[in-house]
Amino acid sequence: MANTQQGCLALGDITGYTKYLAGVELEHSQDVLADLMNVLVAQMRGLLHLAKLEGDAVFCYEHEGEADGSTLMAMIASSYSAFARRLQVIERHTTCRCNACRLIPQLNLKFLVHHGQFAIHEVAGSRELIGRDVILVHRMLKSSFTQRTGIRGYAMISEACAARFGLNPGPLGMVPHVETYEDVGEVRSHVLDLEAQWKVEQERRTVYIAPGEGVTMMEADMPAPPAIVWHFLTAPQRRMQWQPDTLRVEEVTYAGARGVGTTNHCVHGDSLVEEEVLDWKPFRYFSHRAKGPFGTLQFTTELSPVADGTATRVSWRVRPEGGAADLERFHPMAAEFKEWYRFSVDSMRRLLQSVKDEAAERLETTVDS
Repeated sequence: MANTQQGCLALGDITGYTKYLAGVELEHSQDVLADLMNVLVAQMRGLLHLAKLEGDAVFCYEHEGEADGSTLMAMIASSYSAFARRLQVIERHTTCRCNACRLIPQLNLKFLVHHGQFAIHEVAGSRELIGRDVILVHRMLKSSFTQRTGIRGYAMISEACAARFGLNPGPLGMVPHVETYEDVGEVRSHVLDLEAQWKVEQERRTVYIAPGEGVTMMEADMPAPPAIVWHFLTAPQRRMQWQPDTLRVEEVTYAGARGVGTTNHCVHGDSLVEEEVLDWKPFRYFSHRAKGPFGTLQFTTELSPVADGTATRVSWRVRPEGGAADLERFHPMAAEFKEWYRFSVDSMRRLLQSVKDEAAERLETTVDS
């Protein structure tokens, strides 16, 4: 018997590809699809497990408890951002005027995300997900949302998924959507306009400490993809597992998802550190302000994929908010900060490796014989 389990089911689908394919040269169109699919897989895999590629869509899943709502929404934002940036690069740098290259701007990206039951079993030598909820998330591909609204780039989150991950759809800018399918019945969901979110993010003020600015606390390679490392760096329950002397992290998020404006109250022994997120670019970097016994500092934590995306290089950089004079006064404290980072990095590496080993063992035991 297959082992039934709970988790998140997610489809990333390149919208408009079927129409695009009908009117373009096959050779170039396949190159474009392969390029964009590689971008999408790189963003989704890590936080989620790759189930399979389905033509112009990527199907992934999560084992219950591996992700939280904030990191799930960060994955969606990161994927759309990477996809949109890649479209811009292809469009700006191509000199080919064939239809396949000229019509690239017609492509877009949508996500269908659900939470429910599924089982994994072997079929003809490959692993397949089965179950009613697997069927349901695939039915969401065929919704009438774009016909009703004209929005082509979006994330559709089922009501069950939003409830499971504690997302508050209204404040997040989601709109309700109801669709009825013959075989799975009525599906209630909430939809986020990713096109509009991307435009807002492009106009948002950047807060970023570049290499060579401020003080580099440390650079280290972590044994996990950027999405997983991002989750461990930002989720309060994970931070408490690797940050030294951290008794608790009290997080206040906007509608259940971390981002610009999220605040944390971190209790370290007898000290309280207040944090505020200033810039949030999943899974590339985030910047925050921290106030504590050391004064007021700005931090940028930057992530870069290495080893074909299976590992992540993390760079931590800091500068005081007061300018050059405060930076000079900070230098004597830098050695103590760097020691704290060295201890934290060692602890985080061990934690990530243990989680990686557990995930590999679980994957073997969840497939039926």
